Amino acid sequence: MAKVLFEKDGRIGRITLNRPEVMNAIDNDLPHELAAAVAEADHDRDIHVMVLSGAGKAFCAGYDLAHYAEGSGPNNVVQDMPWDPMQDFQFMWANTQAFMSLFRAMKPVICKVHGYAVAGSSDIALCAVLTIMGDTAQIGYMPTRVWGCPTTAMWVHRIGPEKAKRMMFTGDKISGVEAAEMGLVLKSVPNESLDEAVETLSARMATVPINQLAMQKMVINAAVEEKINQIQRLATVFDGIARHSPEGNNFKARVAQVGWKQAVEERDQGTFNWTKHKPLEN
Repeated sequence: MAKVLFEKDGRIGRITLNRPEVMNAIDNDLPHELAAAVAEADHDRDIHVMVLSGAGKAFCAGYDLAHYAEGSGPNNVVQDMPWDPMQDFQFMWANTQAFMSLFRAMKPVICKVHGYAVAGSSDIALCAVLTIMGDTAQIGYMPTRVWGCPTTAMWVHRIGPEKAKRMMFTGDKISGVEAAEMGLVLKSVPNESLDEAVETLSARMATVPINQLAMQKMVINAAVEEKINQIQRLATVFDGIARHSPEGNNFKARVAQVGWKQAVEERDQGTFNWTKHKPLEN
């Protein structure tokens, strides 16, 4: 079964993340299937606008870390020590560039976020040209607390250094309402109005000729693209370091000890000392 679906709907190309049984969590295949769907829509002369969404209960729950972190033995996200940073970079850089296909495509992409767009999936949502969230949807990059760095570095591009630091230093999740107030996404709408809001905007944009859309997107992207590319290389290297640092190794060991859900709860609630691999003392 395809992990990313593509459907041509008149002038709109509909791209859907399709692993609903795990809230569309990112595995080895999903980024490349996403990039392939974007390329197909981008090369179709009838399609003016793409709409990206997720099947099931959420847009995407991030990387499938229940697999990557709980799995026994090395994989593309966790290596045995000593680790090879360039091997890690090669894998994560390919994923980052797959996500950036949304940003670099000639045609604009609207991302519709319901439920969650957290951790690695926030990288996907923020690479779109325009992102619209449901009011109660959640977005954030919790692994900045331990075990990750957002490789697309779109947070600072969208909201500037101070607000990006507020999000990265806490690893907090925020609602669609707060994300819109912060300027992270275009807007937030009541959950029941999300489909209508995205359809109205995509239909309006689809009345513009493709070459006009492409020119405006290229001009605006040109203002920021070189800087983003430089930051992404550093962020992708740091993401690997975060997962293989002493704290990262202790997090992986804690997952093996108590399971993914409890380890994540301890990380997000700030109740564990990852440097010394023991609960924080009151």
